[in-house]
Amino acid sequence: MKNSSIRIIVLEKDSSLHSVYKNHFEDIDGYEVVGSYTSAKDAIKDYKFTKPQIVLSEIDLDDMNGVDAIKLFKKKDWEVKIIMFSEINDFDVIKNAFKKGANGYLTKPLTLDKLEHALRSMEKEGAAMSNDIVKKIISNFHRKTFAFFSERENQIVDFLCQGATYKMIAKKLFVTPSAVNFHIQNIYLKLDVNSKSEALSKIEQLQNQLEQY
Repeated sequence: MKNSSIRIIVLEKDSSLHSVYKNHFEDIDGYEVVGSYTSAKDAIKDYKFTKPQIVLSEIDLDDMNGVDAIKLFKKKDWEVKIIMFSEINDFDVIKNAFKKGANGYLTKPLTLDKLEHALRSMEKEGAAMSNDIVKKIISNFHRKTFAFFSERENQIVDFLCQGATYKMIAKKLFVTPSAVNFHIQNIYLKLDVNSKSEALSKIEQLQNQLEQY
């Protein structure tokens, strides 16, 4: 092992991919895998021996959610950099990972190019994200919210603007269509309209007003 190499441990539930990732890192100058695991507990147990500078962890691990494991690694070394990866690119999952202390988030599959780009970004900017994750975050921050709507009403308004039906909205929010209808009636009342088309027209006017400020 080269003393100048940055030490990395990989946590991936599918052990057949461990050798794939190890080979990837052998092709990236300045980095070396010093441990591969399927569970966070095993990685923590070996921590004093591996002494990683970067933890590359999948969210879905054998023993726990990888996001919940972030605090365990940070407790061992507050300076360690943690890059999460998953097949999931849900905004709430991504936001929670960064809130818990992650420095990066990548989506599978982890190709050589994707890993190298992430590591170089980490070196220069202190953070790493896949392009699709960047787009997801930008998209969510661009959403307009209105103070006179509740959080749930704002969510429904956003879905309505995307063309979603009541059933689609109910499925997305894990509620019944009747619950969606209840919120929509409140939205109509606050907008002083009587139909979906009138509501969308009024919302567009309000959004245009927001953009002027």
